[in-house]
Amino acid sequence: MASFEMREFVQQHCTGLCVLTFTGVGLILLRRWMTGGVCRSRVRLDGKTVIVTGANVGIGKETAKDIARRGARVILACRDLEKAEKAAAKIREETGNGNVLIRKLDLASLKSVRAFAKEIQDTETQLDVLINNAGIMWCPKWKTEDGFEMQFGVNHLGHFLLTNLLLDLLKKSAPSRIVNVASLAHKRGKINFDDINLDQKYDSVVSYSQSKLANVLFTRELAKRLVGTGVTANSLHPGLVMTDLGRHVLPTISLLLKIAMTPLALFMFKNSWQGAQTNIHCAVAEELKHTTGLYFSDCAPKEPAPQAKDGEVARRLWDLSAQMVGLDK
Repeated sequence: MASFEMREFVQQHCTGLCVLTFTGVGLILLRRWMTGGVCRSRVRLDGKTVIVTGANVGIGKETAKDIARRGARVILACRDLEKAEKAAAKIREETGNGNVLIRKLDLASLKSVRAFAKEIQDTETQLDVLINNAGIMWCPKWKTEDGFEMQFGVNHLGHFLLTNLLLDLLKKSAPSRIVNVASLAHKRGKINFDDINLDQKYDSVVSYSQSKLANVLFTRELAKRLVGTGVTANSLHPGLVMTDLGRHVLPTISLLLKIAMTPLALFMFKNSWQGAQTNIHCAVAEELKHTTGLYFSDCAPKEPAPQAKDGEVARRLWDLSAQMVGLDK
């Protein structure tokens, strides 16, 4: 196209071109905003020991990989040891860190949680960071080995017991950190004390929201109880992440809706690396050494829902959880 014709084209289509340009820029900025913050810390973790639950896939695997790259001894706490070993081998290969181990942990079994904690106590001399990352979302009305509703049992009770059993080692290793992966879904949550297992009326979304609210409330109460010990506890929302966490809901969606949603999901959702950034930030950022009891999203403190700041509910949930898992037994 000649220069004269080009000028004519631009003049005739100026409005449309401006709209396209600004729309394109807007979409790029929106996409960048959706992918969230990035952990900027370059701190090394040589000589440190870190446990990541659910570390064989998704953001757990990406978190473990980043921690390993910083030189830490990383323990992948996973239910499926075959998948865990494959993930560990990949992490060792990509980071050059051979000190990446796997340990059996099934959060749907209190027996397994206790066995894992005892093994850690018997074999590890220190624990600098515990990242409670594993979770289950929107599953059918399943029960754990101990008879608890699955999402509350795995997402909250399993991690509640695990954390308490490892507290002495964390205190011994202070300054140390506990990172609890919650979700924005906590804002729709309510702790159903009269029907904690939702036996009267089960809804997978309601259950998930309750379990994620429990994560934030647990973190709040835990932080209070750890004041003066050198151990911090923070919770976080990793963002909308494209992982297999939603594997239980996908089969219920029609093929047509899946096709329609795919472009939107690819545009709006984070990948696993992006979703792991707030995990990593809370685990390693130097400026958070003394920060505790907060809720993070996109590598920055955020205000949780009002019900997540209710101290009385947090204490009541702690007492109920301790009773359910037999913490003193």
